[in-house]
Amino acid sequence: MNICGIEIKGSEAIIAIASLDGQAFNHIALATKKIALEDDDEAANVKAFAAQMKAFVQANAITRIAIKKRGKKGEFAGGPTTFKIEGVFQLLDGCEVTLLSPQTINAQNKKHDFALPATLNKYQHEAYKTACAALLKK
Repeated sequence: MNICGIEIKGSEAIIAIASLDGQAFNHIALATKKIALEDDDEAANVKAFAAQMKAFVQANAITRIAIKKRGKKGEFAGGPTTFKIEGVFQLLDGCEVTLLSPQTINAQNKKHDFALPATLNKYQHEAYKTACAALLKK
């Protein structure tokens, strides 16, 4: 089973896809590593971003998405753009979207030690860990 892990940072959705073979996690390398939402004040840009995400999900036959949760208030709260991006993912048809807290991801990583493959870029590490943690939660 494949799952798409996503970390939302600023105006970008950083993507990493993982699968589980028995007890081994595998990274599925794709050409698309992140998708940006430019100027979210314009409705046309948000709609274009949504269309891009829909096309990405359909092209890669993704049925499960796990998003690393951001804080809603406090020092490390996510910005308004990050919540728009999250909403776009939650509105995708035919996709089960799960939000995972950073604490859950870190606990799963500590317990199962997700090896970070060389095929990942450094900025994709959190997205990959999110996908691996979601695979374990089934």
